[in-house]
Amino acid sequence: MKEVLHKLLLGKNRRTNVPDYNPIKSRIENIKAIWNNEKQDDNGIEKILRLFLATSQLFLPGLYIKYFASRKGVQYKDLAVDIFVIMKAIFPLLILANGWQEHTFIIVLMVYLVLETVFYIPTLIFASDLFSTPRSYKRSILLLFFNYLEMVFAFAVLYSCDNYLNKPFTHWFDPIYFSTVTSSTIGFGEYYPVKPIGKFLISIQSVLVLMYVVLFLNFFSTKIEPKGYFNEKDNPKQ
Repeated sequence: MKEVLHKLLLGKNRRTNVPDYNPIKSRIENIKAIWNNEKQDDNGIEKILRLFLATSQLFLPGLYIKYFASRKGVQYKDLAVDIFVIMKAIFPLLILANGWQEHTFIIVLMVYLVLETVFYIPTLIFASDLFSTPRSYKRSILLLFFNYLEMVFAFAVLYSCDNYLNKPFTHWFDPIYFSTVTSSTIGFGEYYPVKPIGKFLISIQSVLVLMYVVLFLNFFSTKIEPKGYFNEKDNPKQ
């Protein structure tokens, strides 16, 4: 059983599975490179944005999870990141199902974790000059899907914190439904904002989701090479 779980979660064994880099040190070197214009001849708003995104990662937990897990091996780092991303997506669901919206600390913690998700793709695109490409773009896209779910669930929690809409929610799943409809820009009309804070939250979610989808498609759409069943080169017609 142990061998089955090891192969399922960690993959095949590799002798050289300990990475030769330190995620924290790499991030600091990345910030230095942006400051000194080592990789790009940038300035003004572009450089300010790149510095902000690169520096923000030092104040978010994902970098340190990678650091401690990578000391044991690349597979353990990947597994730790997978668990962290999935748990971040589940956390807002736990808040909704258990009615924890009244606990300010829990809401602040959720917002803090969501900020890492919001900054993730822009950081990859604008502030990752010194970082190698991921070992699997398909895995990256899967994790980004969980990031998207986390954003939808987190905004659902924020909508349920008070009566920002035209009528109150009657079930814990109602705010998830409203957040999903809002993020997909469908807008059936059962719920709509009547208070300024509700309008503000919906505006922020709409902008973030559009930014997330556009950046996601532009950054990853050209990174996947067709392999396997549908690759004519690998599977010539008989």
